[in-house]
Amino acid sequence: LFLPALPFGFVLGLAITEGQMPPFIGWLTSPIVFAGAAQLAIVTLAGTATVWSVIVAGLVINTRHVMYSAALAPAFQHQPRWMRWVAPYMLIDQVFAIVILQVDRPPAEFRRYYLSAGLFFALNWQWAVALGMVVGPIVPDSWRLEFAPAVMFVGLVLIGIHRVPQAV
Repeated sequence: LFLPALPFGFVLGLAITEGQMPPFIGWLTSPIVFAGAAQLAIVTLAGTATVWSVIVAGLVINTRHVMYSAALAPAFQHQPRWMRWVAPYMLIDQVFAIVILQVDRPPAEFRRYYLSAGLFFALNWQWAVALGMVVGPIVPDSWRLEFAPAVMFVGLVLIGIHRVPQAV
């Protein structure tokens, strides 16, 4: 699920270099926000909209995470307090898509699986965005990277298709 996210990271990196924010501050949205669509909105709106507009846009885009949290709540009831504080930071679309299939594991095993997946995505996302900041400005416009977010979400949908009726 990370491969479809790579072009999206490139798009975000390119948006950071072309935006109003200083590039280092723009890159800092990755470890602070860690939510591609919200980061793209924040970076795009920064410098052209009010601070409150930027904050509200980021929050509204991430409201889907409330549903993710509700779906994972039973699995987190048996987790230690530190896990319940740390884990939400890593709850992105891809992590949710793979850990929701693992909620029946014993608590310690689920915790290891969740943290491994979350750390993998968090660390590699930082590199993808940084690489996009470096490589993005030299990528030809003909590559049409604006479709990268759609490609990423198609990848998320495809992981859940197991039968013909689901595909239809």
